[in-house]
Amino acid sequence: MHYGFIIPGGDVESIPALTAGAEAAGWDGVFIPDCISIETPDHPAGEWYDPWILLALMAARTQRVRLGTMLTPPSRRRPWKLARELVTLDRLSNGRMVLPVGLGAAEDDAGFSRVGEVMSLKERARILDESLAILDGLWRGQPFTYAGAYYHIEGMTLLPCPVQQPRIPIWVVGAWPHQKSMQRALRWDGILPTKKDGSNSALTPADIRVMRAYIEENRPATAPFDIVVEGETPGSDPEQAAAHVRAWEEAGATWWLESMWGDGVTGADVSRRIQQGPPRP
Repeated sequence: MHYGFIIPGGDVESIPALTAGAEAAGWDGVFIPDCISIETPDHPAGEWYDPWILLALMAARTQRVRLGTMLTPPSRRRPWKLARELVTLDRLSNGRMVLPVGLGAAEDDAGFSRVGEVMSLKERARILDESLAILDGLWRGQPFTYAGAYYHIEGMTLLPCPVQQPRIPIWVVGAWPHQKSMQRALRWDGILPTKKDGSNSALTPADIRVMRAYIEENRPATAPFDIVVEGETPGSDPEQAAAHVRAWEEAGATWWLESMWGDGVTGADVSRRIQQGPPRP
């Protein structure tokens, strides 16, 4: 099991400093939001920063931890530009980037709808598929041609290649038990599982156990594949925290991402939890 921390917010000085602190405290990865303008009827637009610039600062302050967004919606990015940005960061970090992807947070639609972006979930899913195919093709460092419904590329070569080969790992949101969503995730390097079975119940270790069996049946056993779950553990009670995460590990999860998305969470709260360290057994 690997242990990551999602920094829910901050500024261009605090986030890199928190990342360095997370590495020193023994965390295995640090992730930051990728959004344009999160706002709801109850909460006005907050302060958000470009994730790629922040990730460059985070890479410069660390040597070991994996780095990435949580998460990037490729339907909101030009895939060739996203490919170049990730290659640059992978080189800067000496092969420590991860790219978690999905359709994006519903709250972020408030920002994108105001600039004329595609809003249909079905269209965004199709653009996601095309974007991932283009990222994979461009990262191989050979002339790449692609003809899709949304994007067309004629013999483009992107150099240098990422440090990581055959590509920077891509983690994809997968909605269990929807076959199309699950099959999309299985084509790549990891899954960020959600539960969409109509029960309105939260994801459980039992769900992960069933998903792991499905993954093993539908994906080559020799190909590495991450199952990534997130939640919150009590840093002040290491034994209880470790016991909570152990259930997920035994079910088949390979990454635990500590997340503090709740209202009222302060920078001091985040810093304190980082320093308490990951919920290792």
